[in-house]
Amino acid sequence: MDTTALLPLLVSSIATFFAMCNPFANTPIFMSMTAGDDAATKKAVARRATLFAFAIAVAMAAAGKLIGELFGITLPAFKLGAGILVFVIGYHMVMGKPHAQSADEKEVQQNKEQKLEQAISPLGTPILAGGGTISAAVALSATDGFEGLVAVIVGFGVIMIMSYFFFLSGDAIEKKIGKSGLVALTKIMGLILLTIGVQIFLGGMDGVLNEYIPTISSLLSSS
Repeated sequence: MDTTALLPLLVSSIATFFAMCNPFANTPIFMSMTAGDDAATKKAVARRATLFAFAIAVAMAAAGKLIGELFGITLPAFKLGAGILVFVIGYHMVMGKPHAQSADEKEVQQNKEQKLEQAISPLGTPILAGGGTISAAVALSATDGFEGLVAVIVGFGVIMIMSYFFFLSGDAIEKKIGKSGLVALTKIMGLILLTIGVQIFLGGMDGVLNEYIPTISSLLSSS
């Protein structure tokens, strides 16, 4: 491994992933998704989301090209699906009912299981490990080989650790803004998520059009 080439790759990796997975911006989203949950649930959701996002980014960096060829998945297709998912989650956050203030033990357990599922999707992916993050991870490992893969593992790992501790600081923020502020924040972040979903979807559409329109045009011109 070329250590002299690794340092600039690490710096580039951390800067790139920080811009894409901005812990400052994602913390209010985490707070909205875990509104009213106990500290243990919030900690479990934060841990599962960051670990899953890390696993996805590393796996795609190590075998992204092979996985895409094996299942026939393209980045535009991933973005289209992710965009729809984020849009739906954002819509439910804007239009959904407020979090229940009291619940029996069975309901609490069901709610915790739902939140742990949300830690995988949409929080783990595509919010933390979205199309841009995955494409950057694949590009780093494909361009710079083993050093690029190490840069992805270390760089994205640093950002996920930061995100985890930012998420856990949400309790202090929640105490300051109160219940009404949290409801308003939930709707605002839902609207932002809805818009992000549209943006991701449009990015996927742009990729589809750039990929298939030239092919269609060449077919029409040759016929």
